[in-house]
Amino acid sequence: MSSQNVVAKKRFGQNFLKDERILREIIEAMPENANKIAEIGPGLGDLTNYLVDVKSVVAFEVDTDLCKHIETRFYDAINTSHLTLHCGDVLERWQSTLLDEPYDLVANLPYYIATNIILRALADTQCENMLVMVQREVALKFAAEPGEKNFGALGVIAQSVAEVQVVVDVPPHSFEPPPKVDSAVLLIRKHADRDDEAFEQFLRTAFTQPRKTLYKNLSVYYEKEKVKAALEQLGLASSIRPHQLATRDYHQLYNIL
Repeated sequence: MSSQNVVAKKRFGQNFLKDERILREIIEAMPENANKIAEIGPGLGDLTNYLVDVKSVVAFEVDTDLCKHIETRFYDAINTSHLTLHCGDVLERWQSTLLDEPYDLVANLPYYIATNIILRALADTQCENMLVMVQREVALKFAAEPGEKNFGALGVIAQSVAEVQVVVDVPPHSFEPPPKVDSAVLLIRKHADRDDEAFEQFLRTAFTQPRKTLYKNLSVYYEKEKVKAALEQLGLASSIRPHQLATRDYHQLYNIL
């Protein structure tokens, strides 16, 4: 099947990356190691084409038309095991781990599942690094530093277990069809596995209403005096807002409460 006959499907959030400069920047930013690559949503295979030249790739594609296209375009790579293609919903295949060996996730992620995919990969003990294209707004939330307006629960979760940085911003015209929002390539290098669900529930409570004080947000769930005492123990004012704490402060506050 020719790429000219493939039409982007809205229900899968498909926007095909066609900008060769951005494709090369993604490859150049890849961590240097011997890990396999897991690629989610290879699309027309333009990024896959670069990946199979440098690594062994396992690709996951939900669109049956694109699966046929990938099978045709990468016939030789599949036959020589440089590329393994799984057709179907990656979220249904992804249990505790996506691959049974250490891997890096490299992908142009559909916006509607990007956050879910990143959080799953953070929890996956076999996933060591992520280099993913996401909506720029989402990238900034994961990469935001304490004190910045975008700093929230996603930033704390990611930065508790990884180093996070935005590699490059990507304008809409780099895609076909162009999306209505800006994108960015996000690099996440893990040094630990994602925290437990109880800590993440604590963070959701802390950031329930970002413009309110942390004291007020936490007092909905915890006793007010207990919250006040915990903040005082850490030398934090009761007027402090959620985005003003450092990641380590949240871990200490959680342990106290």
